[in-house]
Amino acid sequence: MLTMQALVVQEIEKSYGDRQILRGCSFFVGTNERVGIVGANGAGKSTLLRIVSGKEEPNHGRIHLPVSVAILDQHPELIGETVGEAVRETSRWHQELIEEYNQSIIDEDWDTMSRLQDRLDMVGWDLSHNIDAVLQKVQAPSSETSLQNLSGGEIRRVALAKTLLSNADLLILDEPTNHLDTETIEWLEAFLAGYRGSVLLVTHDRYLLEQVATRIIEVEDGVCVGYEGSYGDYLVASAERQSRMRQSEERRLKLIAQEAAWAARSPAARSTKQKARLQRLEGLRNQRALAPERSIAWNFETNDRFGSTLMEVEDVSLAFGDRQLFEGATFTISPGERIGIIGGNGTGKSSLLKILTGELNTPTGQIHRQSRLQIGVLDQNRTGLKMDDTVYESAGGADFVDVHGHRVHVIGFLSKFLFGRTMLDQKVSLLSGGERARLLLAKLLLQGANLLILDEPTNDLDLLTLRALEEALLEFGGGVLVVTHDRAFLDRVCTGILSIEEGEVISYADRSQVIRAAKHRRQLEQAAMQSEKETVLAKVPKSVQKKSGLSYNEKKELATLPDLIEELEVQVSDIDAVLLDPATYTNPEIRVSELQTQKENLEVKIEQAMERWEELSEKALE
Repeated sequence: MLTMQALVVQEIEKSYGDRQILRGCSFFVGTNERVGIVGANGAGKSTLLRIVSGKEEPNHGRIHLPVSVAILDQHPELIGETVGEAVRETSRWHQELIEEYNQSIIDEDWDTMSRLQDRLDMVGWDLSHNIDAVLQKVQAPSSETSLQNLSGGEIRRVALAKTLLSNADLLILDEPTNHLDTETIEWLEAFLAGYRGSVLLVTHDRYLLEQVATRIIEVEDGVCVGYEGSYGDYLVASAERQSRMRQSEERRLKLIAQEAAWAARSPAARSTKQKARLQRLEGLRNQRALAPERSIAWNFETNDRFGSTLMEVEDVSLAFGDRQLFEGATFTISPGERIGIIGGNGTGKSSLLKILTGELNTPTGQIHRQSRLQIGVLDQNRTGLKMDDTVYESAGGADFVDVHGHRVHVIGFLSKFLFGRTMLDQKVSLLSGGERARLLLAKLLLQGANLLILDEPTNDLDLLTLRALEEALLEFGGGVLVVTHDRAFLDRVCTGILSIEEGEVISYADRSQVIRAAKHRRQLEQAAMQSEKETVLAKVPKSVQKKSGLSYNEKKELATLPDLIEELEVQVSDIDAVLLDPATYTNPEIRVSELQTQKENLEVKIEQAMERWEELSEKALE
């Protein structure tokens, strides 16, 4: 039985050497709550998750975790030889549930047997279909695939499926949308919104946070600040809180100045009578200062005069062996255009970018590039950095850098990418994923490119950096080609979309047009299937149709259906009575989400039984 709180974190402190990451972080996650964790890169979000999951020990504080937990971290490890073995390893709970059920029968413990039977009815007596369905939904390889043959993205997707199938009371997810396409992210969004347990997740996907999270926790300056409501509510409340804190800090600094001026000019300040006032001054000075407000503003502009077209792509195709990824790709990219490239995993999005940069050759078509075209690339693997270099060396290793023809000191330049003086000598190998991405963006700015080609630029970026990148691209006068599954980024930044669909590269005005086109295709497919069904039925001789009638088993089934439907409707009515009772929502022993799921399943069964009754009834009249 779940307690009122699935997780309690109390006064967690964590340091690495002289650097204190967490300095008293406290929060809780209630049962059936979905909590999003946000914060700057390096603020300690992943460190906090590792401590909560038991992979790291805090220097101080305690974790109370009284429920079962399943964890998806950024670098998951899978156990077993195949995908199926890795996923089934986490579903031992189901086998234990069946064994406990069988034991209750042996012990003639009918109350326990009834409870376990209800539980198994809800989760399913055979999980194999669920396992295959979830693997398919997250676009993971099939159950028979060897783990040794998986790419990094495939490992992440298998690990995600494993976590979702765990049936744990608390899911802890660190960047679950990485390596997922838009369709899968939307499915994950619906899954988490309806999950029967609690969810704690770190993600940069703003739409996912808005739809899933019921509360936001921000890791800021080593502490955890909670905000009720969705991500949109958090943005408003956080801005108001920051405003109040800045006003308070201004009053504190003003009071320090006043007290210090008094102490400096008053000889009586040294007397015993004035010690209290001096102690007050010392207390004001010892208060922790407000962390400086993080502000990022970038400018990717170049001094080039752009022509009308930067690049023309005509009838480009790509295949690997017998597998055709796409063919006939034709489009242009002009100054001021920001084109988003979307499509399912494995459809060739990153490969298309490599063709445009010349890294891959295409067997057909042509690519015309402007004579003064200069391409800046940010690839998905974040290449372009040497792990043994320092931040200073990665920016050129000189005290001054050239930014759009202006000589700028490297310290000031790197500060715009949130690299302070103390970080200049830090090795690239010790940087977080988000910090490496910021350093690559700094190098990209120094190149002065007039065409930016970005492959999953939003991965590992915190929300502030993400907004800064969006603003910079919106102001950029050159062209941008970007592969991303970040729906908010696509909607805000892109002026057009290229969608790879069934081997074709199709141009759209925006993402909403892509969604409408996909819906229209589904409607056409359903209409074609219905038409085909009617055509087949029309070919059946009427003499055969008249003789169809009901078989003996069908007659028996038809006779039992009314009672079955009535029984199911009674069960739905009983659940409705519980859900309509206000006391239900204050009773920790009642799982409302489970009741709602059970009701939905019953309603589906009623609908299916009604359809079957109508089908058999019509057949009986023939």
